[in-house]
Amino acid sequence: MITKVGQIMLYVNNQDEAVQFWTETVGFTVKAEEDNGQGMRWIEVAPTKESETSIILHNKEFVAKMSPGVNLGTPSLMFFTDRFDELYTGLSNKKVKVGEIVDMPGGRVFNFADHEENYFAVMEMK
Repeated sequence: MITKVGQIMLYVNNQDEAVQFWTETVGFTVKAEEDNGQGMRWIEVAPTKESETSIILHNKEFVAKMSPGVNLGTPSLMFFTDRFDELYTGLSNKKVKVGEIVDMPGGRVFNFADHEENYFAVMEMK
């Protein structure tokens, strides 16, 4: 049901410095920048505007408060699916630890954990 690795979520202390590094030093481009108006800001960078997989730069401190179980020392994977509800139900039925479904500006999202408590995110493709 997962169709591709869509995004790599990187948790950074300073988002503006991270954007500067990825764009000016590495040569990536900013594909999108979002702010939910409640303190959560994220910036999507990728090698090109057309790149299918991108890096999302998240504020480490904010994510630590929102999702205390997330390992902020390593990037997280964001999977995309066009069968969101079916995947959520399927994982739940298999006794996988899944988080609440959250409505984001880009679509619905939920987290799930593997047997070692590594968390992954899934976003509904619109």
